[in-house]
Amino acid sequence: MNDVCKVHARYTGTGHADLSKYEWLTHQHRDTLASIVGHPTLTSYLAIAEGEAIGRIKFEMTERMLQPCGPPPRKEDD
Repeated sequence: MNDVCKVHARYTGTGHADLSKYEWLTHQHRDTLASIVGHPTLTSYLAIAEGEAIGRIKFEMTERMLQPCGPPPRKEDD
């Protein structure tokens, strides 16, 4: 196995050559949102900063994971 395959096997979020900019950004945003939801101290920090309940912050972050960068761009047919 070459080095690139090893990196992709170990770090699933590294992408591949055919990954579009939209897909890459979507993965980055989802990873960030999942990290915020998964770390209670980050969730508490955001809840205090925004003046919201922790449950509300978790709900909003989870909802944003559906389409964090908006709808996908239209694919142009060649």
